[in-house]
Amino acid sequence: MSAPTTPRPALSTASLTATPAPATRRGVLLDWRVRFAILSVVWGFSFLLIKVGTEAYEPFQVALGRVLFGALALVAVLLVRREPLPRGLRTWGHLSVAALLLNTVPFSLFAYAELSIPSSLAGICNATSPLWGMALSLVALSEDRPTRRRFAGLGLGFLGVLTVLGAWQGFSGVDAKGTAFALLASLCYPIGWIYVRRTLAGTPGSPVALTGGQLILSTLQLGLVSAVFTSAPTSFPLWPTLSVIALGALGTGMALQMQYGLVSEIGPTTAQMVTYFIPVIATTAGVLVLGEQLHWNTPVGAAIVLAGAALTQTHPGPRKPA
Repeated sequence: MSAPTTPRPALSTASLTATPAPATRRGVLLDWRVRFAILSVVWGFSFLLIKVGTEAYEPFQVALGRVLFGALALVAVLLVRREPLPRGLRTWGHLSVAALLLNTVPFSLFAYAELSIPSSLAGICNATSPLWGMALSLVALSEDRPTRRRFAGLGLGFLGVLTVLGAWQGFSGVDAKGTAFALLASLCYPIGWIYVRRTLAGTPGSPVALTGGQLILSTLQLGLVSAVFTSAPTSFPLWPTLSVIALGALGTGMALQMQYGLVSEIGPTTAQMVTYFIPVIATTAGVLVLGEQLHWNTPVGAAIVLAGAALTQTHPGPRKPA
């Protein structure tokens, strides 16, 4: 579901291993622009849902609910389509690492981060994933050649991060631990993407099957962690519970399925632009729904981050013959 170095909050293995099918209008009920807008809103609201979920549940439990209901949603699609899960010990072994890097660790870190930072800040930190991805791919992927424009984008993006955090004020008013957790979560996505690209590229299986298997493994990982480090909930408040269910079923399950359709229909380059709407929607939702404070440096810094991320995704065109 992503183009190189542009992972999403729920980055999937399948999106990096499957070849998009030719675009087709058959069976498409909504125009791709409408689905693009829905996907942007769903992923943008994910950070608000995490915040509400942590009001009643431990961060590990929020992450567990997210992958559990996401897995259930994708397994339901597989049952309807009568598609099997991936096969082979090697595939499942690599999927377990992918689940750890792309779901278990970042989902847990974002949940812990939002115990002490606003959901809007978490959404903006998530937008740094393309910056981390570009920096890592220059080292780990030989086909990603550095260019002046991409280096400029990297520097501009991290300047935006410093603007969001108010570096000139000594980062006053910003929880360092929570912000570090959110940035580390964003770093996990490109690390996981590079691992998947090196180990699972070309693996047989549909995108839904591979991602469903990945989420099943993440559910097992987080189930074990939650059993060891947390106590079972004594109550299930309505809104936090609905938030966790929506976070998994919609923000992880339905959103991934919708993203596959967009990549197939309009291509990964256009589909990946959803990344640049997520922090805008996350900030808007945090301010309007949760009443989070918004200072001038937050939207300005976010705009700088997105501009830098966009520059890191540009690639030089083919050379013209002399």
